[in-house]
Parts: sequence; C-alpha cells; structure tokens
Amino acid sequence: MNYKVSPAVSSKQLETDVVKVTRWDFAPYSETGWHIHDFDYIVIPVISGQLTIINPDGLSTKFDIFQGNSYNRRAGVEHNVQNLTDNKISFLEIEFKSGIE
Repeated sequence: MNYKVSPAVSSKQLETDVVKVTRWDFAPYSETGWHIHDFDYIVIPVISGQLTIINPDGLSTKFDIFQGNSYNRRAGVEHNVQNLTDNKISFLEIEFKSGIE
C-alpha cells in the first residue's frame, strides 16, 4: 500500500504542576512521531480504532483501543504511534508529573 503519513494533531487541554492532559486526534494515516514519555500516563480512548505502535527496535504492534476503556503506561516508553487505517481515532492522554502508584 502506498500512502503518506501526516502528523496527528495534539491539543493541550490542561496543565498544572501535577498533571498534563492532551487530546490526540489521528486522521487516517497519521502519526505522533518518535517520542519518549517523561511521565507515567493514562490513555482514555475517545474514538475507538486500531493503532500501530512502532518501537525503537523497528518492531510494530497493532493495538486496538476502545472508547472509554482506559490503560496506563510507565515513564520511559519510547515509540511512534500511527493510525494506518481509513478511520479517525482519538484519545486523551493524562500525564502525571509526580508519578502514579
């Protein structure tokens, strides 16, 4: 398949000394770009879909997210998140600047 991947759109919704909330909107064939998470975080899917997670070693994994089904990850995660589907996908990312238990 031949396609051009464009940047996903991030919109900061809230930031305090403790937390940062960002909404990520993925048009079809869009991506976050490579990044490392400095903080523990929770993802809350707003629009369900299938994301492709690319790790630093080049391996990619398909990951289905479902509206309202949250998950968390620890600080230090490095990846590029892509939407390689024909559908829009969206989630809220909540980063905890002081860490979570």
